[in-house]
Amino acid sequence: MATITYPGLYVEEVSSGVHTIAGASTSNTAFADVFARGPIDTPVEVTSWDDFERQFGGLRADSEASYAIQQYYLNRGQIAWVIRIGAGKPQTAALLVPAFGSPQWDAILVSAANPGAWGNNVQAAVAYPDPTDTSFNLLVREVATVNGRQVILNSETFLNLNMAQGDAQYAPDVVNQASRLVSLSDATTTPPTGSPPVAPLPVGSPPTSPVFTSLAGGVDASVVNPATGGLLNGNDVANALLGALPYDPLTLGRKAGITSLDGIAPQIFNTLCLPVAAKLSANDLNAVYAGAIQYCAAHRAMCIVDIPESVDDLTGMNAWLQAGALDKLRHENAAVYFPRLTIPDALNQNRPREVAASGTLAGVWARTDATRHLWKAPAGTEASLTNATLVATLTDLENGELNPLGINVLRTFPLYGPVSWGARTLFGADQQASEWKYIPVRRVALYIEESLVEGLKWVVFEPNDAPLWAQIRLNVGAFMQDLFRNGAFQGASPQEAYFVKCSKDTTTQQDIDRGIVNILVGFAPLKPAEFVVIKIQQIAGQLQT
Repeated sequence: MATITYPGLYVEEVSSGVHTIAGASTSNTAFADVFARGPIDTPVEVTSWDDFERQFGGLRADSEASYAIQQYYLNRGQIAWVIRIGAGKPQTAALLVPAFGSPQWDAILVSAANPGAWGNNVQAAVAYPDPTDTSFNLLVREVATVNGRQVILNSETFLNLNMAQGDAQYAPDVVNQASRLVSLSDATTTPPTGSPPVAPLPVGSPPTSPVFTSLAGGVDASVVNPATGGLLNGNDVANALLGALPYDPLTLGRKAGITSLDGIAPQIFNTLCLPVAAKLSANDLNAVYAGAIQYCAAHRAMCIVDIPESVDDLTGMNAWLQAGALDKLRHENAAVYFPRLTIPDALNQNRPREVAASGTLAGVWARTDATRHLWKAPAGTEASLTNATLVATLTDLENGELNPLGINVLRTFPLYGPVSWGARTLFGADQQASEWKYIPVRRVALYIEESLVEGLKWVVFEPNDAPLWAQIRLNVGAFMQDLFRNGAFQGASPQEAYFVKCSKDTTTQQDIDRGIVNILVGFAPLKPAEFVVIKIQQIAGQLQT
């Protein structure tokens, strides 16, 4: 309140108590696998297929997720978080380049920006515009051979560098902040045996024109054992995918695999796809998905489980289920689809390639969110599967065997082509009778939870009394009312559709003494019309009496 000292009018601005709650994102999808390039165990936001090609190298034959990401964008996915795992001991290509300085010849270690064989196609050169000056230019380029000719894919030039630590043009500082191709370090000592190759030392004066030399020693991350052509030890792949699991949100230090997604905060992911898990043994597949589902549950996200690549028909699916494959994976934050898909393989003259379904379905989820809202089930004739055909064709009766078990079936219908024909979570088996039976119901709940968690952070440390409770009811009620107006809930009126409670009835004096405010939010979810029953009756003609 202003100090009142003189006769007259005083104006004060009073807070309205409105803290608008913004809706959280709904269809950000995370993928983890080996890729041709990119940082290891560091989630990178990707917004298009072109963006993925630029940052991770595009399709790669032993990368299931590269095909899944392609399918994700072909089916109109939006934001992807891509994690390159470090399976297979990847190595970084490097080169020792001489630099004129003090002592007369220093050595610069030029390393590719991240591990992988792609770095062997990077070339570096040093040139001195003035032979009497120790300032130099560094030229870097990435090359490829196309139709027998060398072409330059990317190039970078850094001018007037030097090797004087602390100087504004100190080469490692300048290059490491700006380059997408290489990183530099000062390596003036004699390199040990097995170190990167050394570019030829100039004779006499420093070179005034660049002489390019290729980096060497880059080795790809891979899930394939080069000796056998099969997968690496499944446990090694599982560990690379899961990182520091079992998940502990209090664990300090750098995370690996999917747990590195902790580092994207305050941004979030909503869906997780691990298509490489379909290539693992039954035990390793279960271990991967058990950990992944646990991680998703802790982050209010969904996991799309892929069936093993060996399951290619209904008989195989039934055998997999009878072996108890899904018994430990039943969870409201997970969903599974059958059968697998076939897509044209651009790396193999567009011949058919069998792939996991998760990337395609994640795209369908994102497309449905954008066109019909989160509460519309990502299934039905609108849920078409772009650029894909089904490995197996099922009849209505065969569909009926799997649907009561919580298995979402992919079907092909005339006019519509392949579509998603199921919308159940892995808690959606009839016998479980779960309130989280349907994917859209669970996803709406997760959306509300995430939105309220982020939108109510201002409440922390506020005085815990009736004025605060009224503000909470006002802001949460406005958020829920907006969802109601958009058709997210059942009910003809707000009273039938949702409620928000925060008062002395939900927060007792004991709660207040412990610093707790309790907010109770309920909603009447829309559930998909999974079974449409048409009753036809014949009208009897008028009987003459």
